Amino acid sequence: YSVYVRAARLVLEERGLTYDMNEVNPFADPPEANPHPMNRIPVLDHGTFRLHETAAILTYIARAFPGPALIPEDPKGLARMIQVQGITDAYAYWPLVREVYSAAVFGPALGHPSDETRISHGLAAAAPILSMLDTIAAEGLVLSGDRVTLADLHLAPMISAFTAAPRGYRALAGHPALHRWWQCMVRRDSLAATEAGLPAQL
Repeated sequence: YSVYVRAARLVLEERGLTYDMNEVNPFADPPEANPHPMNRIPVLDHGTFRLHETAAILTYIARAFPGPALIPEDPKGLARMIQVQGITDAYAYWPLVREVYSAAVFGPALGHPSDETRISHGLAAAAPILSMLDTIAAEGLVLSGDRVTLADLHLAPMISAFTAAPRGYRALAGHPALHRWWQCMVRRDSLAATEAGLPAQL
């Protein structure tokens, strides 16, 4: 269910690669055997080469295997891609995923009550983040909807989680350029192929 594992899988799918996935629960108590030294996910093994940290994994897959360019060549586009990845990790993950999605969707799927306080806090914290991303999407260098980069694939799992909550989707819809981008992304085969569902549905 990890949005970071999904980001890595999205790049693998966009490259048309076959891969094996060995699931590790980083929240297990006692901890499960995990090749990541800090018990995080994902970790990529390609032959004898082992790599962790999502942005590094995405970049490696994009560079190591042939396919459409996922990393912009021009300096402005490259900078925007890195900026979106930074925004995604530094600001978006907690309110979009750990607050809104967890409290409104994932927790209730496990039988926990919806947590209105966490949802409201997450939505308030998400507002300036969505505005930042909307401005970038409107510019068109990345998050354009017609030319996929690592920015799209890093951010998409978090937006997918956030918009699974009706109030999250309504918040996204208030940002026109970002909303248009998301409508393009949800039609990609890679999104469908990496959809994990919810625990109660498995």
